[in-house]
Amino acid sequence: MKLVLGSASPRRAELLAQLGITPNAFRAPDINEDPLRGETPRAYVLRIARAKAQAVALHDGEVLLCADTTVAVGRRILGKPADAGEAAEFLWALSGRRHHVLTAVVVRRGERVWERLVDTIVRFKPLSNPEVNAYLASGEWHGKAGGYGIQGRAGAFIPWLQGSFSAVVGLPLTETATLLRAAGYPVEGA
Repeated sequence: MKLVLGSASPRRAELLAQLGITPNAFRAPDINEDPLRGETPRAYVLRIARAKAQAVALHDGEVLLCADTTVAVGRRILGKPADAGEAAEFLWALSGRRHHVLTAVVVRRGERVWERLVDTIVRFKPLSNPEVNAYLASGEWHGKAGGYGIQGRAGAFIPWLQGSFSAVVGLPLTETATLLRAAGYPVEGA
């Protein structure tokens, strides 16, 4: 059985390596990730992960793993910022507040689908202008939901979280291992 990672994310590949898994193939789907009008963050992240899973072609003997992560402040979805200005807007929206990081994981084998939504609550400390400017200058905000990566410099902004650290990075390891096992993919020692 071969594992296909439906993502180009190096973070997801690194997280899989923690489970002792190296994907046999990477097939990043090209889908529209724009939220629908009035869509809630939970519905959005599940819809995107499902759409990714349906967009990837599979061969016999392959299992597909797709995921999507978004940051939500109330009903507001903070996706990947388009530029430094939007990244700054996101950081200020998160400053001194709790928010939700939602990661949906979908595993597909043939026509069968297994999925899980993981909700992690994250609190940012109040940020200062120098902290925000230094973070923006680092470029770490590029390609990251909510404009930050907990595994990098932004980890210093987060005094507390409730839930899955690996889900905030982009792939909840416990839930991913469970879904892969359900699909018949061997996950040893996790």
